[in-house]
Amino acid sequence: MRTLVHETDLCVVGGGMAGVCTAISAARHGIKVVLMQDRPVLGGNASSEIRMWVCGAHGDNNRETGIVEEIQLENFYRNTGLKYTLWDSIVYEKVKSEKNITLLLNCSCNEAKMNGDEIESITGWQLTSETFHTVKAKIFADCSGDSILAPLTGAEYRMGREERAEFNESIAPVKGDDMTMGMSCLFQIRETTSPKKFIKPEWAYTYPTDDDLPYRGHDRTTNWWWIEIGGLQDTIHDAEELRDELLKIAFGVWDHCKNQGDHGYENWEMEWIGFLPGKRESRRYVGDYIINQNDVESGGKFDDIIAYGGWSMDDHFPEGFYYHEGHPTIYHPAPSPWGICYRSIYSKNIKNLAFAGRNISVTHTAMSSSRVMATCSIIGQALGTAASLAVKCDQTMREVDVKLLQKLLMEDDCYIPYNSRRVSDLTLKARGNCEVVRNGIERGDDNLWIGNAGEYIEYTFDGSEDVGCVKIVFDSFLSRKYHNMPCYYPIVQEQFQLPDTIIKKFKLEYILGNGEKEEIVIEDNRQRFIKIPFGKKISSIRLVPLETWGCDEYRVFSFELTK
Repeated sequence: MRTLVHETDLCVVGGGMAGVCTAISAARHGIKVVLMQDRPVLGGNASSEIRMWVCGAHGDNNRETGIVEEIQLENFYRNTGLKYTLWDSIVYEKVKSEKNITLLLNCSCNEAKMNGDEIESITGWQLTSETFHTVKAKIFADCSGDSILAPLTGAEYRMGREERAEFNESIAPVKGDDMTMGMSCLFQIRETTSPKKFIKPEWAYTYPTDDDLPYRGHDRTTNWWWIEIGGLQDTIHDAEELRDELLKIAFGVWDHCKNQGDHGYENWEMEWIGFLPGKRESRRYVGDYIINQNDVESGGKFDDIIAYGGWSMDDHFPEGFYYHEGHPTIYHPAPSPWGICYRSIYSKNIKNLAFAGRNISVTHTAMSSSRVMATCSIIGQALGTAASLAVKCDQTMREVDVKLLQKLLMEDDCYIPYNSRRVSDLTLKARGNCEVVRNGIERGDDNLWIGNAGEYIEYTFDGSEDVGCVKIVFDSFLSRKYHNMPCYYPIVQEQFQLPDTIIKKFKLEYILGNGEKEEIVIEDNRQRFIKIPFGKKISSIRLVPLETWGCDEYRVFSFELTK
């Protein structure tokens, strides 16, 4: 056995989508990060081990941008067959390509050393290398979902459902309890060109008739999420027992679809089943503020908004699969978007502990809306950016300048409701032929420049100016309804593609201060948000779109120059 010691600025525990975005954001803002993940792959519930698609805010133009959109667009470009192992590799690549991140996979955090109300270090056991990794950091970010650092550090947390009167939440139970939403073992199926036989394991359950599965249909597009249990038990400590029960149910449900009546699955086969349950709820930290149902319903109009939700308050019954009185969840309406405040992502009583994901400081009812992965991802990007500010300014997370944090997030293509972004002074100083691309709003058709072949966007200066970077935001169709990955595989694959609105090829034509003309040509672009290091003194510059991924017109939200 051996022990390795890492000294870093930020230690992120948990490599789900929230942890990945936390680590990448912090690293890109210039601080050192150690990312400790207890599984062999990244992505958490979105990974190949669980295979839940990435969900987020409902409604047109409400899709989450920033790092989570970057990862999904890269996946559409590279993973044309939509294989989960390739999705894993793309998430992995995004982390490994950041020089400021040290990645520890297969490393389970099991100890924390405290110094008063601060975490001094944590230690994890890496199964594959038989190594203990001790990480000393200025800030610790728990993105583990289960909030593993809570019991290890004494951080305040909650688990279960608050009583209705505590926050005056109309959809909360009259009396609080320790019940939660359950967990699911998903499975995936593939259509073939001939009948396929399925033999049920002897230990799995049998459901002979539709009456044995009340209020559960046979719609393959729902990804079998309703195979859910655990809300009446402990989703952390009873996880192994619950997995065994979920497998018995899942194999039984597929046997019902294949062998217990004609349900249209003759040519379909089970391709994969998950042995790692996907969790919806466990421990939730207590921060300086606990977001509740009333905050959600009123739109979350906090001064310190750093992210947003927009999923319904999708409150699954704790009985899950064994709830037989109706549909297994209630979709309580929620506005989209609604704001998530900064005070809900750092610990109330542990000075250098913050968190992102389903474990932020929310009540059970609010968590039923904030728990989905695209929401968790943008919270993670906000946390990573905030941690970089805290480290650089030698501050606690509580002391971070939230207005500066909001500014940095919006500059990184993160939408913050009720806030506007002021583009750079250099951009505003130029004369332009299109005002909409410098209004600071990067979503909604009213904020698009729409051009045709031969047209361009141009800035000119009186004299010449030093330009350090060019930033462009293209249209990645934020109203698209398909997810990052499918839950089943028909013979003819449906949707799931790189949005054809993205500009694939473009060039920057510019005139240097000495009058010489130059150009930069970008080919095979698949991203919405582009940052091009420039470093030239120019008197004018044009953005000239040349080709899209299929759209007949050129669509640009923003064209910005910075020093």
